[in-house]
Amino acid sequence: MAHVAALTFEQARAEVLERVAARAARPAVETAPLDEACGRVLAETVIADRDYPPEPRSMRDGFALQASSTPGELRVVGEVRAGEPCRFTVGPGEAVEIMTGASVPAGADAVVMFEHVSAAGGRLRVPQPVEPGANISPRGSSLKAGAAAVDAGTRLTPASMALLAAVGAAQASVFARPRVAILPTGDELVGIEEQPAPWQIRNSNSHALAAQVRRAGGIPVVLPPVRDRLDDTVEALEQALKQDLVLVSGGVSAGTYDLVEKALERFGAVFYFDRVLIQPGQPCVFGRAGETFFFGLPGNPASTFVCFEIFARAALDLLAGVAKPPLPFTLAVLAEPFRHKPGLTRFLPARLEDGARLHPIAWGGSGDVCALAGANCFLVAAPDRPNYEAGELIRVLMAV
Repeated sequence: MAHVAALTFEQARAEVLERVAARAARPAVETAPLDEACGRVLAETVIADRDYPPEPRSMRDGFALQASSTPGELRVVGEVRAGEPCRFTVGPGEAVEIMTGASVPAGADAVVMFEHVSAAGGRLRVPQPVEPGANISPRGSSLKAGAAAVDAGTRLTPASMALLAAVGAAQASVFARPRVAILPTGDELVGIEEQPAPWQIRNSNSHALAAQVRRAGGIPVVLPPVRDRLDDTVEALEQALKQDLVLVSGGVSAGTYDLVEKALERFGAVFYFDRVLIQPGQPCVFGRAGETFFFGLPGNPASTFVCFEIFARAALDLLAGVAKPPLPFTLAVLAEPFRHKPGLTRFLPARLEDGARLHPIAWGGSGDVCALAGANCFLVAAPDRPNYEAGELIRVLMAV
């Protein structure tokens, strides 16, 4: 095959997004009970059935009153609890005891919290002026009737499911989950239940990739490991390419027995890139055979993991109907200096402590499963920035 020039990380991800978005067919639509829809992608926008809140609601336990009556001494004329209709009207110099979530009485335009007043014998003393609108959620302030509650193309989270439940969506129209073939390669692989010889390794990548695919909302179809023989690789790929997306682990470097790209050529594959300027994962391959997109992921565990998260997951998201595949970058403060050789964007195992301070993890290269398992994120070192000092901000990929 004619090799494609190496791409930067940004160029490679943009290539994945553009190619898959241009050719991905609209997934089939299914109906799922709400309690089974978490992690699925919404196929139809859900509309609010009424204003939220439908009446002005109190945000605090306290007293509903007219702000113009404060400061001063007011007469308490009743009580209103959440879950019951309010039959009171508040006039000047009056107040109604109110609970969080209860409907604000007519005439009241503010709620003062219990701890800011003193009350005894049906009288309420308010020592400070209260602003109009204080501690009240106006009608429709969260969502108007007829407005979009959750947009199509949204991957449902527990929070968005709470909103669907609030607007009465007992079922959700969701896209079918993509089926993702996982094909490990290599003569050195044995099953996880086997005792490997010193020159062998257990097949950990299939299990990690299957977990990543499930977490991303896909259905993993794990195929048996294929040996480093061209005909065997072609035969395995014939089965793999029947799925919506193919992830091949190993066999994509420049070695004599790296046969994946040769085997893919048998299926008329188009290669969009076969090398990316990142570490780990430089020899990452992306292309299409017929109507099926594939990734050739380097066989070392960290390389496989990182390439899935930054490239293959975006393709899976698009095939699942996600409108805008996210990339969970954030910033963190380095707890210690960090150095690397410039030229590559590096995604290296790290631990984010207390949600703010980042500690790089010493690792023995992309085959170091222990370092990978000990990480809860990856620091992202820029290709043109060799030195970072303690206390500086650095990008972090939250994908572990």
